[in-house]
Order: sequence, then C-alpha cells, then structure tokens
Amino acid sequence: MQGIAGSARRVAAHAAALGRLERELAQHELRRKGASLGAGAGLALAALLLLPLVGAFGLATAAAALALAVPWWLALLIVFAVLLAIVIGLVVGSVALVRRAGAPIPEQALEEARLARERLGSGRG
Repeated sequence: MQGIAGSARRVAAHAAALGRLERELAQHELRRKGASLGAGAGLALAALLLLPLVGAFGLATAAAALALAVPWWLALLIVFAVLLAIVIGLVVGSVALVRRAGAPIPEQALEEARLARERLGSGRG
C-alpha cells in the first residue's frame, strides 16, 4: 500500500512540476511575443509619423519637376490646384456617403423588436 501511496505522491509532484514549467513557458512566450509586438508597433508609429514628410517632399519634387517646364509660381499653383481638387472630391464623396447612411439608428433591429413584441403580446391573449 505504501508503494502505491508513494507512487501517487511522486506522480502528483511531477504533475505539479510540469504545471509550473508549462506556466513559466507560457509566460516566457508571452513576454517574447509582447516585445515583438511592441517593437512592431513602434516601427509602424515611426512610419506613420514620417508619412506626412514623405508626402510633402513628393509634392515639392512634383512642383520642382513641373518648374522645369513652367515658371515656379505656376508650378506651385498647379500642384496646389490638383491637391485642392482632390480634397474637394474627397469632401463631396464623404458628404454623399454620410447622407446616404442616414441617422445612426438601428432601424431594422428596432422593427424586429417591435414585431417580436407584437407577436408575444398577441400570443398571450
């Protein structure tokens, strides 16, 4: 009997040790993945912060290239007009989408709830 009890204690001790090791492995893995995720998020943030500068330099390059064919002031005016046209197009599209969406009310869900109440109410009578 003592042999079985001793074996059971050893199995329980081994199971507890295995549980601790698995928990430590999970913690280590989560720390490693968290560090990688944090570094990736940091790089993405750096790219996001540099994006406006890239756009500005791209527009300056376009204006400088255009200035080879026309005067500087006209090149800058052309780039400005193109940007303004893009912004106006985006605003018009935005307004159209917002108007088409309508009021932020879940009309279908409200209608279904009303119908469900009517069905339940008529079933009681």
